[in-house]
Order: sequence, then structure tokens, then C-alpha cells
Amino acid sequence: MDISFSPASAGDADELARLREEAMRESLERIGRFDPARARARLLDGFSPAHTRWILRDGARVGFLVLKPQDDALLLEHLYIRPGSQGSGTGAAVLRAVFAEADARRQPLRVGALRESDSNRFYARHGFRLVRQEEFDNHYVRQPADAA
Repeated sequence: MDISFSPASAGDADELARLREEAMRESLERIGRFDPARARARLLDGFSPAHTRWILRDGARVGFLVLKPQDDALLLEHLYIRPGSQGSGTGAAVLRAVFAEADARRQPLRVGALRESDSNRFYARHGFRLVRQEEFDNHYVRQPADAA
């Protein structure tokens, strides 16, 4: 499996929103909060092509991530893998690349996850520590390797 990244552009917004909806649908339906318009708006309201990368597996677009610098950390604002590509090691490979960036910057990495989403187990399994819970979201942090 070959994982690589390519930059997203402003013209990719609709495709990114569709992929996010596809990836989040089951988790949002589970808690009775699936609303396609809200899901689309949540992504597009803060859309930053400069911080968005397509995830390519063997050359095909299977997901995307949004990694934004903050004053004291990196924020993994979005990480979505198409349902048919989940469970194949793609997400773990993406995290290894993101961890390398955070470690090189010697900055913590932050991420949020819908409370009822399977992604909570995924992030915990990869070394993120739960730091805050809200009504619908959990927030995690991973310290850089040299500070762990």
C-alpha cells in the first residue's frame, strides 16, 4: 500500500464536503444528528485549501486531512477516510506522517472527534490523550515524541 498526499484546491470544496458526509454519516445517524446541510456547512465554513491535503492510496483519492498550525500546536481539524477504505491501515499511515510533522516542529498535535464515533478508539490507540469532553465532541492531544 502506497500512501501519499496531494494539495487540495478551492475547486475541490464540493468533493471534500461529499467525502466528509460519506465518512461521517453513520456516526451522525447513530446520535440522531445527521443533517447533510449542516455537515457540508461545518466543513466549508472553515475551508482552507492551503491546509487541506488529499490522501492518496495507490494513486486514488481515499480521503483528506486538514492540518492547521496554531500558536502552540498543530490542529488536525479533519481526517476522513472513505468508508470502503477504512480498516486497511490508511489512517494509521496518515497519522505517522502527521506525527512526523508535529515532532519536527516539536509541537503537540490536537484533534477532536464526535463522541459516538469509532474514531475515538482510533485516536486513543495511536497515543492521543483525552483532555476535554463537550456535549457532542471529545478533544485529544498528542505530545511530540521528544516531549513524551
